Amino acid sequence: MSAPVLITGVGKRVGLALAHHFLDNDIAVIGTYRSQQPGLELLKHKGAYLYACDFYEDHDLEHLLQTIRDHHPQLRAIIHNASDWLADNNPLTPLETLNRMMRIHVGAPYLINLELAELLQRQTEKAADIIHITDYVAELGSKKHIAYAASKAALQNLTHSFASLLAPDIKVNAIAPALVMFNSDDSDSYKQKAISKALLQKEGGVKEVIDAVNFLMNSQYTTGRTLHLDGGRHLV
Repeated sequence: MSAPVLITGVGKRVGLALAHHFLDNDIAVIGTYRSQQPGLELLKHKGAYLYACDFYEDHDLEHLLQTIRDHHPQLRAIIHNASDWLADNNPLTPLETLNRMMRIHVGAPYLINLELAELLQRQTEKAADIIHITDYVAELGSKKHIAYAASKAALQNLTHSFASLLAPDIKVNAIAPALVMFNSDDSDSYKQKAISKALLQKEGGVKEVIDAVNFLMNSQYTTGRTLHLDGGRHLV
């Protein structure tokens, strides 16, 4: 296998699908997860290196970085997929909500990029990659998820800064999805309302994210950019 891809948040949904995609194509995967999920056992059986890490805890993040440096001499890519989605009316105080959103979507990627850039620079086949998974709301904001939207906008800004800092050895890009996939408990009325917000009225599906990741990793002339996977919402 080639140098591994580090994916944060591999326990479910997009992160899980990305991990399977790389493993099925003989690309090693390092995956982080916050809590045990049913899909992790199969990833482990396929050979993924899995590390439990709560990005809200300083010690966990520091331990993760040291473990990766100790056991993995180089990286092919880092995909920042780990996320949390807190509405502003949750039981936490507004400041606690903002701090948590900024921590997982900005603080953790910022530190990981800085601390592991050397491992990316060690793989010499072609330019390495950092990919930030942001969100459609990063450019528009959100009435009910203000802190979340602000933190995703900050992550998008990190894309520009790190692209400038790490070129030409490392390309840094972002993917900004809107509706990728529904949750199992989403009602039919919610689904209809959600898909009606786009010109292409359907779920994007995880394959859209996988294809976007493949494009960015294969391109040798794209950095500091954001790919929008939103079904044409900006035109509705």
